[in-house]
Amino acid sequence: MNFFARLFKPKEKPTTELIRIPNGQFTSWNGNAYESDLFRSAVDAIARNAAKLKATLVSSANGELEKILQISPNPYMTTYDFQYKLITQLFLTNNAFALLDRDNGQVQGIYPITYASAENYMDSAGNLFVEFTLKNGRKAQFEYKDLIHLRRHFADNEFLGSDNRALRTALELDNVQNQGLTAAIKNSAVLRGLLKFTQLLGAEKLKQAKDNFIRDFLSISNSGGVVVTDVQSEFVPLTSPPATIDSAQLELVKKKVFDYLGISEQIISSSYTEDEFSAFYESTIEPLAVQMSLEFTRKIGTQIIFESGRLQFTSNKTKVTLIKELLPYGVLTINQSLQILNLPPVENGDIRLQTLNVISADKATEYQLTKAGSRNDRENGGVRNDAG
Repeated sequence: MNFFARLFKPKEKPTTELIRIPNGQFTSWNGNAYESDLFRSAVDAIARNAAKLKATLVSSANGELEKILQISPNPYMTTYDFQYKLITQLFLTNNAFALLDRDNGQVQGIYPITYASAENYMDSAGNLFVEFTLKNGRKAQFEYKDLIHLRRHFADNEFLGSDNRALRTALELDNVQNQGLTAAIKNSAVLRGLLKFTQLLGAEKLKQAKDNFIRDFLSISNSGGVVVTDVQSEFVPLTSPPATIDSAQLELVKKKVFDYLGISEQIISSSYTEDEFSAFYESTIEPLAVQMSLEFTRKIGTQIIFESGRLQFTSNKTKVTLIKELLPYGVLTINQSLQILNLPPVENGDIRLQTLNVISADKATEYQLTKAGSRNDRENGGVRNDAG
C-alpha cells in the first residue's frame, strides 16, 4: 500500500489498545513564523545548503535504495526537494517526520509529512505510534519505527522537540516594526498642504474648490510646479518627515532570529568568506548531517552517511593550492582533484601520482636497514682484511 493510500484510507479500529503517552503531544506554535521574511530567509538559507548533503551507503550495494536516497525518494520529488522540505519543517516546528514506505521490509519510498500536530501512543506490547493531525484536519497514524524523525531543542519532552515559542517576542517585534514603517509611509503621503479660504463657503463649495485646486495644481499635468491663489484662498504646503525605523532596534531583532537559528547575515546574502562559511557548516550544517546519518541508519537498517564536499564552497585559489600541495604526496587521485575543481572525471583517473622526493615509511625503513647492513659488511670486511 503506497503512501497516499495509507494516509487517506478510512480510519480503522486498532487491533490493540493504544495508550496516550503523557507529555507526548506536540502542537506547532500558531505564530506562523514562516510568514516573517526575516525567519523565512534564514530558514531558506539553511535548507538550501543542507539539501545539498549527499546520502551514501557505506557497506551496501543496494542500487534501488541508493537511487531513493540520492535521486528521487518518491515519485513526486527529487532528493533536493525532499531534503529541503524536511529541513524546513525541522526549523519551523523543531520536529520533522518522513514516512518510510516499505514492501516486504524493503524501503520503496520516503515521504515527508506536513502536519498541524502530532501525538504519541503506545500499545500493550510497547510499540510506539504517532498520530498526525494534518493541515486539512484529517488524521493519520503510523508506527514510529517507520518514521524518520528529526528534532531540535529536544529537552522538555520525552519524544518531541520543543516548539519555537522562545522566538515569539522577536518575531512579534519584527512584525510590529514592519507594520509601523508601512503605516508611517502611508500617513506621510496623506496630507500635502492646507488650502485656507478667507470667506465662508458651504460644504459642497469647499469640496468643489478643493477638487479644482488638486486637479489644476497638484496633478502631474502641472509641469511648471507653480500654484496660483488670490485673496479668497491661501495654500500652505505641509511637509512630513520621512518615515524611518530605528536601525539599532532592527539589527537587534535580526541578531536574535539569526542567533536562534544558527546563521549569519553573510550566509543569507551569500556574501560570506571561506572562514564564515566554514563556521556555519561546522555549527549548523554538520550537526544536521550527523543527525540525519544516525536517524536514517537506525530506521532503514543500513549504514548511511550524509556528507557534503566542503571544498566546493572554497575559492578556486584555495582549491588549486590544496591540489598543488597534496597531489605530489599521493593523497589525491587525478579524479579526486578534478572533482574538487567541479570538473568531470577522466578515464584511468583513479590512479595516484607521487613525487620521487618522498617514499612510504615502510620503504624508508627498508632503505635505512639495507644501508646500515651494507655499512656493517664493509666495516667487518675491513677488519678481516687487516687481520689477514
